[in-house]
Amino acid sequence: MNFNTNLLHGKSIIKNPGREILPPVSQVTAFRYESMEELEKVFLHKSMGYAYTRIGNPTVAALERRISELEGGSGAIATSSGMSAITATILTVCSSGDEIIASGGLYGGTIELFHDLEKLGIRTVFTRELTGGTVRALITGKTRLVFGEMISNPSLKVIDVPQIAEAAHEARIPFFVDATTATPYLVKPIGLGADVVIHSASKYLNGGGNSIGGVIVDGGRFRWDFDKFQALHGFEKYGKQAFSVRLRTDLWQNFGGCMAPANAFLTYIGLDTLGLRMERICHNADALARALDAVGRVEVNYLTLPSHPYHLLAGRLLGGCGAGILTFRAGSKERAFRIIDNLSYACIASNIGDVRTLVIHPASTLYLHTDRAEMEDAGVFDDTVRVSVGIEDAEDLIEDFTQAIRKADE
Repeated sequence: MNFNTNLLHGKSIIKNPGREILPPVSQVTAFRYESMEELEKVFLHKSMGYAYTRIGNPTVAALERRISELEGGSGAIATSSGMSAITATILTVCSSGDEIIASGGLYGGTIELFHDLEKLGIRTVFTRELTGGTVRALITGKTRLVFGEMISNPSLKVIDVPQIAEAAHEARIPFFVDATTATPYLVKPIGLGADVVIHSASKYLNGGGNSIGGVIVDGGRFRWDFDKFQALHGFEKYGKQAFSVRLRTDLWQNFGGCMAPANAFLTYIGLDTLGLRMERICHNADALARALDAVGRVEVNYLTLPSHPYHLLAGRLLGGCGAGILTFRAGSKERAFRIIDNLSYACIASNIGDVRTLVIHPASTLYLHTDRAEMEDAGVFDDTVRVSVGIEDAEDLIEDFTQAIRKADE
């Protein structure tokens, strides 16, 4: 099946008990059993069932199955937010004294999280460009994983997943990819060699701007060295599934970062239109970027522009699409604010991946607490404007942004 058909008719779309075409919302805290013996078997994982929504819920499970199938994984776990997903993923494999290799230019919240982890003894080594060569040069006896964003937000760097995965695997280190901005519509990192894929489900997967959530998808193929990965001690018997089992039965369960059933349902129905939305969003972003580039009064950053440094790599890995984010430099913070304030259709908001076009000044919001060097590695300057392009008519977006730029100079 092709992408949109698989979304609606894939193996993860099971028959619901009451013949509903969508999974019912199990908005409950706990599940009742007829005997204590039955409930005991569920807690011992000797019987299928749900006991408490913090450790499992049928609505959440329906979403997990669907996203796992889309990404080509062996299983998925839905969390309360994208940041919760990254936190649980890292702590599943890292202990105090361990190190992470990460690409520069990460989302500001992820950078702040990695600095917080330093207080727990988990150090992150950042590299301006994440490549097979830089990974090989930076790996030490303390390295436990490589982390990168498929398409960085907002710098729009693209990582060469096969090359980086090869370098990490040579050292028996897993490669984790945040694919929030790419979505499985553009690329499936597990198929390219990544071991775990992470999403902020609040963005493109949901699409409607109506719920917070995250998802972790395990490829289920990495051969864990249990002498090296002390965090996985006690899970040796699960082999390649050790990561998923520890994540679900230990970190995710005990930290309490579960996704709410209502949020799972909203994201589930949002997935129905993921392919259609991404097709339209990428078309609009390309049209808007080319139009603004032709105007020449701002410096545009978008992957399909031939001048972009990642243009060729994006063409090879993303099928010629450029994702839903573009940025431009306005010349000054004041001019950036004037352009934003003169827009009629774009909402001034901090999310991405909505059906509506959203715009923000990252330096004064998302990167407010990030030091200047890390901010500039992320492609954020005092005059940077980030645009999350929506599904409006491209002609209207082009007219709106061009008039806003014109008015900013009056």
